[in-house]
Amino acid sequence: MVVQQYRDGGGARAVRALAVAGVIAVTAGCFGGDGESGASDGSGRRSVASDRPLDLLGQAADVLVEAGGAETRTSMETAAGGTRVTIRAQGAYDFRRQMGRLKVVLPEDAAGADGHRPITELLAPGALYMKNRGAGVPDDKWVRIDTTTLKDGNLLTGGVTDPMAAAELLRGAADVTYGGKSELAGVTVHHYRGVADLGRAARAASPQSRGALGAAAKGFSKDAVPFDAYLDEDGRLRKVRHRFTFSSEGPEVSVVSTLLLYGFGLPVTVTLPDEDAIYTGEIRQG
Repeated sequence: MVVQQYRDGGGARAVRALAVAGVIAVTAGCFGGDGESGASDGSGRRSVASDRPLDLLGQAADVLVEAGGAETRTSMETAAGGTRVTIRAQGAYDFRRQMGRLKVVLPEDAAGADGHRPITELLAPGALYMKNRGAGVPDDKWVRIDTTTLKDGNLLTGGVTDPMAAAELLRGAADVTYGGKSELAGVTVHHYRGVADLGRAARAASPQSRGALGAAAKGFSKDAVPFDAYLDEDGRLRKVRHRFTFSSEGPEVSVVSTLLLYGFGLPVTVTLPDEDAIYTGEIRQG
């Protein structure tokens, strides 16, 4: 468990253990700069800049459900005790079924001298499946985690913030300011920054996300999650960066999670493993 390992250990060894377990990191510019302000494409679509920011952010998850599938890249940066670890992932997500498949790549220094094969992760409502988890798990087996039992609700544990959970967090937005119009990967986007409240987001979330976000609202040491969100002209979330902070007896731990979405309308097929493919033995950390 990400939160528990940080609180128990602190310092470089704890950060390394977290990275091997699958926690991801992101730098603010890992998906490129925001560029100069771009013009509307003249298609007649409404400009999201004219709408109320809280309404737009509160509806972001619903707009993604309407869009269906999308490709995604994620990055998560973890810093504690002067040590920084970055992990990245790439894959696709179906917002209607709230299911996705991602390949998680651990950094060499975090995985040890021998490196580590990419971890395959399947995301589903209330569950996280991991293959190539290592640490004693057979190659042909999956590890299944009930995300409603995690103190972070799987916002961090898998090294990937579930794309739907990232969007649902915006339902708890407050203190929102408009940062202006810019361009992201050739698409005009509108930048909003604010602070999301975990408890408020959990109460407003869809039934499939409510359990995991409710667990996070109880387990995080701070309910306030600062964010930067970028929505396109159709109100679709293109990029969101959340900044999580943990307070413990050791040094303060910060985790910055970034999600990038593109290729909307992509058909996404996710097949969950059978019960006999699930590993039920002990998982070693390290």
